[in-house]
Amino acid sequence: MSGEPSTSRRERLTRERVLRAALTVADTEGLAALSMRRVAVELGVETMALYRYTASKDDLLDGLVETLFLEVEERLSSALHPIGTVVPEGPPVGLPDLRDALHGIARELYRVAVAHPNIISLCASRPLTVPLARRPQAVLRVHERLLALLRAAGLDERAVLRVYRAFISWVLGYIVIDLRAVVDDPDEPDPAFRLGLHRLPARDFPMLRAYGPALAERGGEEELTAGLDALLASLGSDTVR
Repeated sequence: MSGEPSTSRRERLTRERVLRAALTVADTEGLAALSMRRVAVELGVETMALYRYTASKDDLLDGLVETLFLEVEERLSSALHPIGTVVPEGPPVGLPDLRDALHGIARELYRVAVAHPNIISLCASRPLTVPLARRPQAVLRVHERLLALLRAAGLDERAVLRVYRAFISWVLGYIVIDLRAVVDDPDEPDPAFRLGLHRLPARDFPMLRAYGPALAERGGEEELTAGLDALLASLGSDTVR
């Protein structure tokens, strides 16, 4: 941890600056290093100055989720390639276009997660502690976009809910598993020792030992979208094919 602030002391504090500083700390040092005091050092201010913009450590964690979803929404809304945008009273979304849009949303979520792998576990856990109506609007906008897209494709209410729940569960679950920490000793050149497979009793965990090196490799966007297609196909002809 550097004792030198990374931002100018003369720049006015805002909630966005506080959350961005927290994201920098989490990205570079991990969630374990994140604290109000550490964020204050990053900004070059006294710790008490932060409480005007984030009331507690929990609020800081929720703010990190908000920041990540803001980044997702910015990507989805880009003028160069808007993804999943539905025009009110516009023409219905065809199933091929719906599939492409779902792929696009999944890919952008994955790309943001890859850019901030230390934070993604919060996106799966923190919203569960907050009622729907109290979640940050940045989080809700992605869900609103998805629901509107499914409805515009002509799916009935039951199908919308089925695809929505399946999509969210698969994409978040895949990302959390794909980005999970598996390396035991990053300085160890031997793959088995690097992953700590020698710590697993061969008699009890033969499959994990055998597949460990392959499981350590990320599946990436290709497996993400392939799994999404398989999931959507399994939901039946009333959804997406």
